[in-house]
Amino acid sequence: MVALPQDLPGSPEYASKLRYAWRVCSVTSLGLVLIGVSGSTLNVALPEVVRHFRADAFASGWILLSFMLVNTATLVFFGRVADLLGRREVYLTGFALFTAASLLAGLSPDVWFLIAMRVVQAVGAAMILANGTVIITDAFPPDRLSQGMGVYIGTLSVAQLAGPTVGGLIAETAGWQWIFWVNVPAGLVALAWGALTLRRVGRGPREPVDAPGNLVVFALLSAALIALSEAGSRGPGSPVVLTGAVVAALLVPVLVLVERRASHPVLDVRLFGRRVLAFANLASFCNALARSALILLVALYFQAARGVDAVTAALGVLPVPVGMALASPVAGALGRRVSSYALSVGGCLLSACGLGVLVLTTDPATPYWVIGIGLFLCGCGSGTFLTGNTTQVMQALPPGGLGVVNGFRLMIMNVGIVLSVAVTLSVLTGAVDPHLRGQVYAGTLSQVSPVAVGQLMDGFRTTYGVLFAVALAGVVLAALARSGKGSGNGPSSGASS
Repeated sequence: MVALPQDLPGSPEYASKLRYAWRVCSVTSLGLVLIGVSGSTLNVALPEVVRHFRADAFASGWILLSFMLVNTATLVFFGRVADLLGRREVYLTGFALFTAASLLAGLSPDVWFLIAMRVVQAVGAAMILANGTVIITDAFPPDRLSQGMGVYIGTLSVAQLAGPTVGGLIAETAGWQWIFWVNVPAGLVALAWGALTLRRVGRGPREPVDAPGNLVVFALLSAALIALSEAGSRGPGSPVVLTGAVVAALLVPVLVLVERRASHPVLDVRLFGRRVLAFANLASFCNALARSALILLVALYFQAARGVDAVTAALGVLPVPVGMALASPVAGALGRRVSSYALSVGGCLLSACGLGVLVLTTDPATPYWVIGIGLFLCGCGSGTFLTGNTTQVMQALPPGGLGVVNGFRLMIMNVGIVLSVAVTLSVLTGAVDPHLRGQVYAGTLSQVSPVAVGQLMDGFRTTYGVLFAVALAGVVLAALARSGKGSGNGPSSGASS
């Protein structure tokens, strides 16, 4: 389709659209900041929350996993709901839910009420995440999409940059409740600015939501997560782990059967039949699996193995978000000259190199500058990959039903995020004596004995090794995501879609 003259760069219509696009980017970036700060503050301040509630290892893990599970299982659902009810309406409702749940989470009387509020937060976050990328894609001219996506992904880096420091300071000074209450004023600002800025957009085709498929996906992920999270603490042969694994395995053919009969399935693999989409999404899964638990892992390393306080641990993890904050906008700017395919592959390579450094140097006595280099490389790799991969996938998507397709893309990535945390915590704590595992989450293991710290360091080395192997698999998959027409992901490809 040939662009009309008034849509060409330099025309008043083009300039007006670009101004609106950057306002939209500010709204969606606020959403990403809100969710990113919330997650990264809790990663660092988790030991404080655990100590306050005297939570056991199971409940401690599910403070994090409950959010990730529900968020992952509802992304496609809210992508479809937004296609039906309106993307602006669903997006703003997500802000309201997330803000209200954050307020109530700070008032939690016990750990299970907190976990319930984390579930409500996850629903609001799913409404925001399932639609933010689509809203940006719709607002930006194709030749500027890479720039917009670079800024959008870069705000996540800023959130992760501020989050650990904020979380550490809050945990040490104001109390754990403020980990959640800081979201309230930010959420209200984001809700008001979004309501003023976002235009109403046309709704998608009125196609039914695949409720049975969503329920089966949720049950399957729940069973798999319970099995993975408990394998380290109870052992792979425990009844809980075996039951979870068996239920997850039995639900796989059930899901296939349900999705074959659904008119609009939640997992419509036909949408990912193109080579570039299939391998780009698999690379995104591996990258998420390798990187997502890194800040949590390093924060536990500093607190549980080195015995430092939350503020020092927060400062220790900063090279990861600093690397992301620097790499994301640079990758976005390069996207007008370098293919998103090349950015994706290069980002995966950088992440693998960073994890390789951590594998080789993990020890309580390792100089911080060595650890910092590994973390910085991981951050740069993640920022570059996320910008390139997101642009690559969004430019290759079919124009119809972007909400559900983008929700599917995010769900694949979020499954990697959920598994990253579950696998990391399971492998890490599996190396420690069972009666000491709760002290890993509480950040007090270094006070027990050098033997316990040695066991924990074995767990760290094994965990970093697993993440490094996954990162290498991501490099291979990203390299295979080249379309038949060169890279197929430059600015011009977006214009013709």
